[in-house]
Amino acid sequence: MAANLLACEVSDLCLGKPALRSISISATVADALSVLTRIDEGYISVWSCGDHSPFKEDLDLHCRCVGKVCMVDIICFLCRQENLLQPAIALRSPISVLIPEGLGLVRHLEPYASLMEAIDLIHDGVQNLVIPIKMSTSKRKNFLKKSSSNSISSLHNNREYCWLAPEDIIRYLLNSIGLFSPTAASPINSFNIIDTNNILAVHYDEPALSILPLISQAQIHQSSVAIVDLDDKLIGEISAFTLNFCDETVAAAIATLTAGELMAYIDCGGPPDDLVQLVKERLEEKNLEAVLEWVEEESSTISSSSSICSSSDDEFGCGSSSGSGRSGKIGGYSARVSRRSEAIVCYPWNSLVAVMIQALAHRVSYVWVIQEDGTLAGTVTFASMLAVFRDRLKSL
Repeated sequence: MAANLLACEVSDLCLGKPALRSISISATVADALSVLTRIDEGYISVWSCGDHSPFKEDLDLHCRCVGKVCMVDIICFLCRQENLLQPAIALRSPISVLIPEGLGLVRHLEPYASLMEAIDLIHDGVQNLVIPIKMSTSKRKNFLKKSSSNSISSLHNNREYCWLAPEDIIRYLLNSIGLFSPTAASPINSFNIIDTNNILAVHYDEPALSILPLISQAQIHQSSVAIVDLDDKLIGEISAFTLNFCDETVAAAIATLTAGELMAYIDCGGPPDDLVQLVKERLEEKNLEAVLEWVEEESSTISSSSSICSSSDDEFGCGSSSGSGRSGKIGGYSARVSRRSEAIVCYPWNSLVAVMIQALAHRVSYVWVIQEDGTLAGTVTFASMLAVFRDRLKSL
């Protein structure tokens, strides 16, 4: 069975994976925002394409996926001081401003590549592997018919693509966890995988605006920003997972609230009315009338469109759980968010397999590690877990 696992190709992990939705590198931030609020996915892939036809049989790569964009990227961009003053102008910026340079977070990989090749790339810092998937002639014709009236593409180089994340590989390995005994049952503190150097944490009463650099780092490290009390005990988090399903107007809350207030603001069920009012008052105090006008205009637009839109109006549904689900209030977000701002935690003596299952169950790519008294000890991520399995597989 170990030989079968080592012989596994990445195409084996692509079965049933949906095709990537994509947007052109020539698009604007507003274009990306429009797409993200219409699809039931946290990220959209960004592609740079040369002169090619979708009918072309040549499989040379005329198109390349150059990155990915999510709502968190847009929110962080809008929270920059210069963009808070003129949010409407900021939305007209090219989408390239949202893609970090030189990090190589996205990488193309052929479907016949081995599982070990995929794990090696993730070990080197890649977050998403772009894999071509087969597309039947009839499906291609149907796609081309739909794409004539839909700006969201999924076909490049005469192929559809999906992508694999560390989560997909962890889930796949979990099916063969017996091969890794007794490694999988060993405590996580026996593997040197608890990251104690990149703990992203702020105190409850610090300005939310000050955590923006930490949110960007959390995106890169695939972790989150911890909210701690004066004794440095973990009380919650600002999760990219939750922010990803907020709408862009949550930037107003980040610009005005404390970290603790923001944690309550983005919690499930929608922002409390008193915090919504507090945001408006503080926008006026900070002379950010342009932001206040913008969010109220956006809220009015969302409310109007949701009152006349039904799930049959377009391919993705409008105002349904498969759409953006935006509430029409500042900071509205999707009903898809099922977990609250309480952080997902484990202890240093918990087993590797238990932490794997915990992260998968909560749909996060990291788990906070705490001591018995609740103080932070570090984080464990899918990437660090895969490093353990990588070493074990190389020894088989």
